[in-house]
Amino acid sequence: MPGVPENFFVSLAQTGIQRLRAYDPGHDLVGLRRRFADGSLIELGSNENPYGPSARAKEAVLGAIHDSFRYPDPLGSDLKRALAAHHDVSQQAVLLGNGSHELLMQFAQVFAGPGADVVASRHGFAVYAIAAQAAGAHLRVAPCLPDESAMPRGHDLDALATAVLDTSRAAVARLAYLANPNNPTGTWYAAEAFEAFMAKLPREVIVVVDEAYAEFVDALDWTSALGLVERHPNLVVTRTFSKAYALAGLRVGYAIGHPELIAVMERVRESFNVNSAGLAAAEAALGDVDHLRWCVARNAEQRTMLTAALRRRGLQPFPSQTNFVLTRFADPGEEARVAAIETALCARGIVLRPMGGYGLGHCLRITVGHADEHRRLLAGLDEVLA
Repeated sequence: MPGVPENFFVSLAQTGIQRLRAYDPGHDLVGLRRRFADGSLIELGSNENPYGPSARAKEAVLGAIHDSFRYPDPLGSDLKRALAAHHDVSQQAVLLGNGSHELLMQFAQVFAGPGADVVASRHGFAVYAIAAQAAGAHLRVAPCLPDESAMPRGHDLDALATAVLDTSRAAVARLAYLANPNNPTGTWYAAEAFEAFMAKLPREVIVVVDEAYAEFVDALDWTSALGLVERHPNLVVTRTFSKAYALAGLRVGYAIGHPELIAVMERVRESFNVNSAGLAAAEAALGDVDHLRWCVARNAEQRTMLTAALRRRGLQPFPSQTNFVLTRFADPGEEARVAAIETALCARGIVLRPMGGYGLGHCLRITVGHADEHRRLLAGLDEVLA
């Protein structure tokens, strides 16, 4: 192929894309699986459910394969109907996505852009910043809670509200992203604090609450934002089947919001954005309440055990209501030491998630696995830390 000048195609891209860096998955997991082809690899970096999907979901996938030569339902009607009944909302309030990642990107595409600002918290999910930049919007980053607080590095809702209402910039804030619980910190905020936050914001600011880990929560002060959607038409909540429902490989997410807001989002939804196997599996998984409860209970048990074991080794796990534990391995400024620990574990076939991209290079994020995975993780940690 003929050569082109360096950065030629970058120069042709939109301004926001020119400055954008691709999402970093942390590791080449496919390559690592080939390297540890004997099955000894322990994958604790992507927050997947180690117990797998329900038997009903697996059966639904096999049934969908028979009609794989047909396009999937472009409306996802059966799954929308099931979700509407599950959450007691109308079908028109439900939007389906190729994972919630796709939807988070599209909210910025629709409601932000050049001349509009997007607000998110420091140490929030990386996709929020990517979404803002890809849409050509400016990202206002609100400070997080300090380390000495009850929720270290968690969302500071007062600071987020201040950032939204800031009039010092020529552009106005049109979109705010929050996660509850938050990835990568695992922290959460109480229902009363969020209601006070929403009361401060004008209706013109779309608030997206990412509840990807909601099914894992057992904190008494946590409440889903879904209960406030009817009262606040500018509020939308996203969920996913990738985490607690263990369907990460099928990529199914959804959003619930005011029907008119959802109708605007439908204008940019890609045709057939959720495949037939994903639609069938998600509907079946939603109906298998017993399997979900079993997985959530096992996660809570193992999260407690893992947190205690990490503390016994002198490490500092953050409070978590998810299926992962963000853990401080060193003081800020000692990122090289933590990177060496992570590399040594990876060489032993133990994959954790580096946090340098989140400004938390002194920490590692550890997915809550099952008991055998934890035994091997802790044995590897003991070797490396020694």
